[in-house]
Amino acid sequence: MSSTSSLETASQRSISAVILVLITFLAISVITNILGPLLPLIKQDFNINNTVAGFFPLFFFIAYGVVSIPAGIFTEKFGGKTTMALACLLSALGALAFASAPSMSMALMSLFFIGCAMAFLQVVINPLLRIAGGEEHYAFFSTAAQMIFAVGGMLTPQINAYFVHSLKMNDESSLVVQLLGDVVPAAMPWISMYWMFALISMVLLLAVFVIKLPSVELNEDEKVGGMGLCLSLLKNKTVLLFFLGIACYVGAEQGIAASMLIFLEEYHGVDPLTVGADTMSAFWAAMAVGCLLGLALLKVIDTRKVLMIFVAGAIVSYLTALYTSTSISLLAYAASGFFLSVMFPAIMSLGLNSVREHHGSVAGILCSGIAGGAVVPVIVGFIADTSGDFRLGALFVLVPLAYMFSIGLWAKPLITNKTISLGNKNDGLAGA
Repeated sequence: MSSTSSLETASQRSISAVILVLITFLAISVITNILGPLLPLIKQDFNINNTVAGFFPLFFFIAYGVVSIPAGIFTEKFGGKTTMALACLLSALGALAFASAPSMSMALMSLFFIGCAMAFLQVVINPLLRIAGGEEHYAFFSTAAQMIFAVGGMLTPQINAYFVHSLKMNDESSLVVQLLGDVVPAAMPWISMYWMFALISMVLLLAVFVIKLPSVELNEDEKVGGMGLCLSLLKNKTVLLFFLGIACYVGAEQGIAASMLIFLEEYHGVDPLTVGADTMSAFWAAMAVGCLLGLALLKVIDTRKVLMIFVAGAIVSYLTALYTSTSISLLAYAASGFFLSVMFPAIMSLGLNSVREHHGSVAGILCSGIAGGAVVPVIVGFIADTSGDFRLGALFVLVPLAYMFSIGLWAKPLITNKTISLGNKNDGLAGA
């Protein structure tokens, strides 16, 4: 029976499906990470304050909280192909709605729909990657996917800068101008990015229909239970504390990414489309490097200690970015990306390893915490507007960072990461 199962698994492997998943990771990254580069332009063109600007990431990430668990249930019932098709369609419609009729209300609605689409994709592509690439290769492909996601974050500010510059200069030799010059408002060239999102989504939708995808059969630890089970798990103190941990990670990441270019422009006169774009790219590049170092450190140091070391580094680098000269601030922002890199996987693994069962439901709950973290940019903006000091608002990011540091002090996982030690041999089992 096991040999039959192995043959069935092998028959579902597909390099084209693996490539599609990896391209999807790139698309998700570009679409997700565009808000940081766009916020200074959105503030200027819609004439809004920092508080209102903070609602843009809020509407995007709150979608994760609303649909992460339903998306898991939908995937179990209708399959991965249908889930991916629905996600691509939602993303395309959301992007086209705003690109065709740009306004504040349409922008927020569009971001919510696109956020829902990204949540649906996130639910299905990881198990699809496991099946299409083979379980024995999953660690390799998963790491490759995370690296591609980081590459997307690096490319996004540069793509936005190129689009905006080409349309502002009305460069007739640019393909962007030739294709979008007549449909993008001259006063808001950054809306060209939403036309690109719509195109990306439609191409992915076509690929989903053309490419034969293996059926997605979720492992027990990938399945999400019913809403009743999820609600009961939220009463579990451990689950709730790690839910807050994921919310704090997203809060810190978005608090920094969403405020970075606004701060640099306001305090150092940095152009968001030139030096600012390079700094944002460096932020994501440093995060990719941090992921690699973090993987190595987890082989020799307990996850809780790695988490505390990286959180401490993030606090120091972030404060340095806020209170130093322009040149040092630019480097410090990139360094903060480096230190943010391992926090999400560290908190997620500690959370899952701290409960004995229902890991699929717990994972769904923890991912829903992504929505909670999206309130941080709003709080940052509100403090900045009421105090008249954007730097004071930006300091609020230290609150979620402090909570994540505390996780390393109180977390008591049932299973710890296996480490290489010259002294005691750690077999991965936590003491009683």
